Amino acid sequence: MNTIVKFENTTKKMSAKMRHGLTTAILLFILLPYGEAIWLDVPTTGTKCVSEEIQSNIVVLADYIIISEDHSLKPTISAKVTSPYGNNLHHSENVTHGEFAFTTKESGNYIACFWADAKSHGNKDVSINVEWKTGIATKDWASIAKREKLEGVELEIRKLEGAVEAIHENLIYLRNKEADMRTVSEKTNSRVAWCSMMSLGICIVVSGLQVAYLKHYFEKKKLI
Repeated sequence: MNTIVKFENTTKKMSAKMRHGLTTAILLFILLPYGEAIWLDVPTTGTKCVSEEIQSNIVVLADYIIISEDHSLKPTISAKVTSPYGNNLHHSENVTHGEFAFTTKESGNYIACFWADAKSHGNKDVSINVEWKTGIATKDWASIAKREKLEGVELEIRKLEGAVEAIHENLIYLRNKEADMRTVSEKTNSRVAWCSMMSLGICIVVSGLQVAYLKHYFEKKKLI
C-alpha cells in the first residue's frame, strides 16, 4: 500500500513539473519577438533610416507602405537597404509601397533608409508603415503545417522548437561577439601598456640627456 501511494505521489510531482515546463515554454514562445511594425514620419527634406543588428545566415522580410489621410495627394518615396559592408540589397524610387527580402551574408547593422520624392507630398511629412521580420518570424507556419500535416499541439511544439533554436543561435552569436570584444579590449590594453612604458623610457632618456647637457654647459662656463 505504501509503495502504491509513493508511486502516485511521484507521478503527480512529475506531471506537475511537466505542466510547469510546458507553461514556461509557452510563455517563452508568446513573449519571443517575431517582428516589429515601425511608423516613420519622413520629412520633406532629408532621410529617415532604421537599422537592426543581425547575424549572418538570417532571413529578413519587410514591406513598407505610405499612410496618407489626404487623398488629394499621392506622395511617393524612395527606399534603399544596405548591408554592413555597404552592399545595396534593395533600391526603389517613386513608389507608394514595396517589399524586400534577403538572407544576411555578414553580421552587423542592416540599414533601411527612406526619403520623400520632391514635389509629390505638398511640403508635408510623409508617414510610412514598415513591417520588419527576421529569423523565425519569416516562416509561414500555415504552409509548414499543411505540408507536414501538423496540427494542434504538434504545430505549437514545432513553433517552440523553432523559437528555442533561434534563442540558442542568438546566444551563441552574443557569446562570440563578447569574445571578440574581449580580445580587442585585451589587445588595446596591451598596446596602451607598451605605449606607456615607451613614453616613460623616452622621458627618462630625455631627462638624462638634459642633465648631461646642463652639466657640460656649466662646466664649460666654469660655473661649477
